[in-house]
Amino acid sequence: MEKKHEILLAIDGIINLALGILLLLFPVGVAELLGVPTSPLNFYPTILGAIIFGIGIALLMERYGLSRNIRGLGLGGAIAINLCGALALLVWLLCSPLDIPVRGHVILWSIAIVVVVVGIVEIFTKSWKYQ
Repeated sequence: MEKKHEILLAIDGIINLALGILLLLFPVGVAELLGVPTSPLNFYPTILGAIIFGIGIALLMERYGLSRNIRGLGLGGAIAINLCGALALLVWLLCSPLDIPVRGHVILWSIAIVVVVVGIVEIFTKSWKYQ
C-alpha cells in the first residue's frame, strides 16, 4: 500500500471515530455544549454516531489489517460516504436558517469543510485506485 494511501486511511478513520463519538455523546449534552441543533429524541443521533464510528473502525482496519489479511472499508467507499454527508450538511447550512449559536455554526461549517477537503484530496491523489 502506498504511503499516501495509508496516511489518508488513517486520517479519514480518525475523523470518523471523532464524529461518531460526538454523536454517541449526544444524549449527555454534547450538542448543547457545542451549540449545534438538538433533537427531542436521542435515538437517531446515537444510531448515526454508531454507524459513523463503525465506518472509522472499518477504515482503520483497512489501514492496519492488510498485513494480517484483514480488509475494511476502502477509500473509494469512504470518499462517497464523506462527500454525501458533508454535502447534506452544507445544504442544511446554506438553505435552512438554523437557530443556533455562532459556535454551532462555526463547528458545523468546520466539519463540513474539513470533510469536503479530505474527500477532494483523496480524489485528486487517486489513492482510492489500486495500482
